[in-house]
Amino acid sequence: MKLKVLLTLLLCSVLGFSQSINDYKAVIIPVRYDFMKTDNQYRLATITKTNLLKAGFKAYYANEEIPAGTGERCELLYIDVKKDNAFLVTKLYAEFKDCYGKVVYTSETGKSREKDYEAAYKESLDNAFISVIAQHYKYNGKTIATTQPAQTSAPVVSAATVTTTIPVADVSDPNLLYAQPTENGYQLIDKTPKVVMKLLKTSRADSFIAIKDGVQGSLNAKDNGWYFEYYQNDKLVSEKISVKF
Repeated sequence: MKLKVLLTLLLCSVLGFSQSINDYKAVIIPVRYDFMKTDNQYRLATITKTNLLKAGFKAYYANEEIPAGTGERCELLYIDVKKDNAFLVTKLYAEFKDCYGKVVYTSETGKSREKDYEAAYKESLDNAFISVIAQHYKYNGKTIATTQPAQTSAPVVSAATVTTTIPVADVSDPNLLYAQPTENGYQLIDKTPKVVMKLLKTSRADSFIAIKDGVQGSLNAKDNGWYFEYYQNDKLVSEKISVKF
């Protein structure tokens, strides 16, 4: 009887995961993970994309142009690869996050005892993706709500607050910045890619605390665009920023 209960719980868990990842149209891949010193070091971004495509996802690097119709930022998943420190063993696992940085799914940990770094990272990441591929992902056409979920620590927002429409990015803009999710918000990178600005989430989806070149201000959606606003010599400066979330 206990075995049947355990099997039922396991099945429910798998079904719940399948339903959640199937809600998203594609996955965005950063070109550099936190433990990497250079972009696509050990070809980890490339290996990630190869495995995502094998698993049935549409996958795009954060610094590449995403085809029209792929979906808004909250219709996409954002992957992050984490490293577990271990003696003589390389351990990697993948986290899939929504547009607000909430973890939707965490893969099994892949392991490798290879001594060569590139071989070890490839083997461990490939092994981590075995559990992802086994989920048989298929987009179900569900529309994801684009409003930010309530946070218990967030300040109360008046019901009279006017909701601002999130601007649509102009992908032809040569100065377009690409948003990569972080634990508390986003980092905006250019095509180099170089981190240009860091964003911290607030209680609104259309306003962020923003830091650029050591200057702290806010990034706000208004007039169908994003504006970095800060004070300089006691005067308010408003700088238009082109961002693709």
